Amino acid sequence: MALPQIALPAGYRWRTLTPADRRLVTELDTWAFPSGTSHDDLDAAPSPLTWDRAIAIEADGSEGLVAMHASYPFGHFPVPGAELPTAGLTWVGVHPQHRRRGLLTAMIDLHLTRSSERGEPLSALFAAEAAIYGRFGYGHAADDLRLDIPRGAALRDVPGAERHTVRVEIAARERHGVLVDRLHRAAGAAPTGVPGINRPGWVTRETEELQAVLWDDSPAHRGGRESRRIMIVELDGEPRGYVTFRRSLAWEPTGPRGRVDAGEVVAVDAAAARALWGALLDLDLTNEVTPFTLPVDDVVTQLLVNLRAAAPRTPDNLWVRLVDVAAALAGRRYAADVDVTIKVTDARLPANAGVYRLRAEAFGPASVERVDPEFEAPELSLDVRELGAAYLGGTSLAALAAAGLVTEHRRQGQQTSALARASTAFGWPVAPGSSWVF
Repeated sequence: MALPQIALPAGYRWRTLTPADRRLVTELDTWAFPSGTSHDDLDAAPSPLTWDRAIAIEADGSEGLVAMHASYPFGHFPVPGAELPTAGLTWVGVHPQHRRRGLLTAMIDLHLTRSSERGEPLSALFAAEAAIYGRFGYGHAADDLRLDIPRGAALRDVPGAERHTVRVEIAARERHGVLVDRLHRAAGAAPTGVPGINRPGWVTRETEELQAVLWDDSPAHRGGRESRRIMIVELDGEPRGYVTFRRSLAWEPTGPRGRVDAGEVVAVDAAAARALWGALLDLDLTNEVTPFTLPVDDVVTQLLVNLRAAAPRTPDNLWVRLVDVAAALAGRRYAADVDVTIKVTDARLPANAGVYRLRAEAFGPASVERVDPEFEAPELSLDVRELGAAYLGGTSLAALAAAGLVTEHRRQGQQTSALARASTAFGWPVAPGSSWVF
């Protein structure tokens, strides 16, 4: 695919990337994101990049690359009640010597244009710095939960948990890859056990490159900890949940102080989750278990008798950008009946700007059409950034309105609030979030 004609400042030019550019990418990446790992060790690990979606910038008089960005092809990105093709923006970096010259803006414009050409109505990302992407129309759409859980923390009982068995092994793709992929997909498809009530944002690793990175266990990435382990809970021989983890151990005068750094903690029902957390919190020579990222409504928040003791924090998780407003709104489901007209502004993609009429029955298909505001006045007005924030159901339109970011236009004699109705419809029974950072 030829690159769209997105202008760069004088002296700069676009460059498509291939696997042969791996060292150049590594060198730029360590300028943008400092690392104590050697270039040789970084290059020895698998690359997650889909190379035909990786674009760099070169500069006159400079060796190597001065900026780059890439995206992952998420063909089945979960949105409320459905899936949509989504561009997972990633590896965005600019060399320190070339900052403040408009290179990031040009890269985002190129990314959004290419996403539109590929028919991807959404773009999603994890923000290295939270203040950057809002100005490009990305909305803070999900949070995740971070905990430091003391070893032996009391958990509430769940009937059936005691019937599960646990096995702990060295994690290996050839032994556990299919199991992990199946359980991860199942947990995202119906986390409450109700068909059709999925977890928005629960993205899977759809490419071979991302799978290879998941299972890579290079010593350079262990941070002084052990090789990756996996704990699997089973019921009558059938796997029902797993957690990947690494342990570290320090000896102090008072005794051993160990830490368990958990990766994904996944279970398909409450009994399996209780069995998994019970085993994870009872490993010898440890003092705390630190899961890397959990959904904010993860079952452990209800199972822990004293959640406060785990010092919960909720940093931002996914940021979402609507590339095609009509397709994105029509492509998800809604938690209540809705018939509302919405005025959307979008300075970066002016084709998105306009008034849309959204109609849907609860948990059924939606229809979206552009309307003439002269004949159908908007009931709500908001920027595409706020629409992205609310899109996965984790941020309330009413909360955004309270902050002055969504405006309701009350019609004379109107008895019900369009804001209240739309806020209810855009919500979702399960909190959004990704279990891994891309």
